[in-house]
Amino acid sequence: MRILVTNDDGIEAAGLDVLQHIASELSDDVWVVAPETDQSGAAHSLTLKEPLRLRRLKDRIYAVKGTPTDCVIMAVRQVLADKAPDLVLSGVNRGANLSDDVTYSGTIAGAIEGTLLGIRSIALSMAYNYDEPSSEPKWQTPMMRGADLIRRLLEAGWPENILLNVNFPDREPDGVRGIHVTEQGKRDQDFLRIEDRLDTRGTPYYWLGFNARSARLDEGTDLWAVHNGFISVTPLNLNLTHYETCRKLQQSLDK
Repeated sequence: MRILVTNDDGIEAAGLDVLQHIASELSDDVWVVAPETDQSGAAHSLTLKEPLRLRRLKDRIYAVKGTPTDCVIMAVRQVLADKAPDLVLSGVNRGANLSDDVTYSGTIAGAIEGTLLGIRSIALSMAYNYDEPSSEPKWQTPMMRGADLIRRLLEAGWPENILLNVNFPDREPDGVRGIHVTEQGKRDQDFLRIEDRLDTRGTPYYWLGFNARSARLDEGTDLWAVHNGFISVTPLNLNLTHYETCRKLQQSLDK
């Protein structure tokens, strides 16, 4: 099995090393194509107004000056043009990607692009406490639990046009309570905040941030699962059409 590993935290991110380790437990044909710099929040964006730069760092490890989406396209169409990967793994992200996060996340975008290209794809993220200055992600949790989870997911299978969003809770490996297949949760509307500041010349600038506790922990959602110490696996559909609304609108317009 040929595995492509990417991320949005950049080629030097600790979570990328963790994901390489996970992938190496599943296959000896592992390739890494990741962004040159941190692309967190890039979502499913493409670089269209400037050229892409590809840099080979080691055997089977490349950096792209671009977004996670650029990386997957470059990997499949250029680096691995002789044989496409069988699996795309994106992550392990430093911080959870839950609920509304999936629309902003470059980690999710790597898995979206893989899915669009007809490749089974999984995004993986590691929750941790942003509010604690000394807090660091518990990388041992995905390191020890990741390969077995992915193996089991591959055995179970999932339909085309679906990607899997995996989030590990902020717990040590032996503190994980289990695995829940979840639905996408919903944060409160004030989960994003804007901080206004002044630079050294007195000119205002603004910084986006998150209100960490702003979430609705409805049972069965990704937010609830990770908060309660479970690994969350959320199947995400690339088809964003809401069919019930389609029918209702058509009925109204036919009158």
